[in-house]
Amino acid sequence: MLPVRYSDAMKDAPAHLVLKLDTDEPIELGAFVGAFTSIGNELERFVGERYPDFKGKAEFYVREVRAGCVEADIIPLLGSGMMFALSQAESLMLVEDFVRRWGSRIQSFVRRDRAAQPDTKAEVKDYLNAVVAIANDPNAASSLSAAVFEDGKREIKIGFQFTSEEAREAIAAIEDRRAQEKKDDDHSKIHHRVLMVFTRSDISDVGVGKPSGERVLISEISDRPLALMYGADLAAERIKHEIRDADDNLYKKGFVVDVRVQAPNGRPVAYAVMEVHEVIHLPEE
Repeated sequence: MLPVRYSDAMKDAPAHLVLKLDTDEPIELGAFVGAFTSIGNELERFVGERYPDFKGKAEFYVREVRAGCVEADIIPLLGSGMMFALSQAESLMLVEDFVRRWGSRIQSFVRRDRAAQPDTKAEVKDYLNAVVAIANDPNAASSLSAAVFEDGKREIKIGFQFTSEEAREAIAAIEDRRAQEKKDDDHSKIHHRVLMVFTRSDISDVGVGKPSGERVLISEISDRPLALMYGADLAAERIKHEIRDADDNLYKKGFVVDVRVQAPNGRPVAYAVMEVHEVIHLPEE
């Protein structure tokens, strides 16, 4: 299918986005492409959230290239090359809201506001690509604006700009977030056949995945007792049997178990027992 002509796009969808890159130094080609594809990917997600019955896409038209400046128009499309069947006011609201979201998410990385950042790795990657293009330039800026043609003239309605210094701050925040997520993933892996001993017990039943009120020590993982959860019904049944029905002292027993460490901020706070392999008697001290 042939791409939509710029003149047709502007006639049918006058509300559009304007991306502008102002630089002192040339941009590496891969980073240059990433500046465009990142906006395209996020715009498609944004349109999909607004109009879930349709597949959104973005058409890019590079309108001006000169020394130190690249300016491009970006037009949201609906379906296979068809323009949005929206009024001019609705189209303008769409692109204005997108600029607000784009700006707030860029700033969420600059400010290290984790709660305001996008959740998925794909989204984070797109925002990384969005800032890389100007990060190595000592005096660069990137701006995204919502615009509309009124009486034949382009009117900028709302805009957001970030500098190369802010781009570097955002990159550092993204790298730190990725490192923390990797650390969290490492801590949440299952530890196989570790020795667990009770420091506090409870005879009550509790559902899988819920805190039991019990505490256990697994010295191979941490030198302090942590809360116990049950990650599987069979593991819960086996341990509760030892707590309620066995004649000997629970605190003189060791449980050889597989556990998943719960570490939401990189620090272990609880163990979820996945499987009990063996119950042994601990030697007398």
